Amino acid sequence: MLALSRKKNEALIINNNIEITILEVKGDQVKIGITAPKEIPVYRKEVYMQIQEANKAAVDAGGMEALRKLLG
Repeated sequence: MLALSRKKNEALIINNNIEITILEVKGDQVKIGITAPKEIPVYRKEVYMQIQEANKAAVDAGGMEALRKLLG
């Protein structure tokens, strides 16, 4: 993991097309802004983990077999 220090209104650039800006620091909470191309999904980690779990549950529940039947 790369750890960087940033102050309010300072930014990071990732892969030439994602910008993360520190908008506000209040106590132990940091508000960030993310500018990324529309085709790049951006999720909070807890939401991303829920999506992954739901996808795994769908596969475990026979979702892949249903998909194979659908695609013929």
